[in-house]
Amino acid sequence: MVKPRVHETDNGITGEFNVEAYDEMLRTLRDRGWMETDEIIKSGIRSGHALEIGPGPGYLGLEWLKKTEGTRLTSVDISPDMIARATKNAEAYGFAERAEFVLSDARHLPFENGTFDGAFSNGSLHEWAMPEDVMKEMFRVLKPGGKLFLSDLRRDMSPPVRWFLWLGTRPKVMRGGLLTSIGSSYTRAELEKLIADAGLKGWAVTSNLLGCAVRVTKPV
Repeated sequence: MVKPRVHETDNGITGEFNVEAYDEMLRTLRDRGWMETDEIIKSGIRSGHALEIGPGPGYLGLEWLKKTEGTRLTSVDISPDMIARATKNAEAYGFAERAEFVLSDARHLPFENGTFDGAFSNGSLHEWAMPEDVMKEMFRVLKPGGKLFLSDLRRDMSPPVRWFLWLGTRPKVMRGGLLTSIGSSYTRAELEKLIADAGLKGWAVTSNLLGCAVRVTKPV
């Protein structure tokens, strides 16, 4: 039986210690090749100007810039501490002119309709207090024909998979956060209902042992 979902946070990750630990965890995932960058590109988001929601320290989007040509990225996070860290990391990548990090609530994106060629988010969905509103906003700012990609953990992953993730989490201080993130994530059926309630068109949901992914193409 799947445990009831317990919402994790509305404020993102803040505080020097938490930001440093989360940065180290995401760097480890990057170095192990465990980021969703290739899946984002496979979904069709490979050119133009992309939007990212919940970048944290920025590695996912920065790796996307690294693997694409002539692209730009605007990332939105609710945590000023994460915005500062991601901006610093973009400079280290040499992408300060291609990446912009904006402090904002994703339920009210400060962009005009049809601004972006693509939009993506990984590992952030379970933190959104009103995910339908965020999805609507991401869809709104997409150009016709634009692609949207969302991925996150799944709450109903098997105990062995949960144990594997817990054991491989570095630094170890982030293991508790992993468990609360899993407990706050959605099952595939719950995610499909969220998307339907948001009124998105042209969507598909897939799942694997670790999580779920949403792919959407905005009608032309």
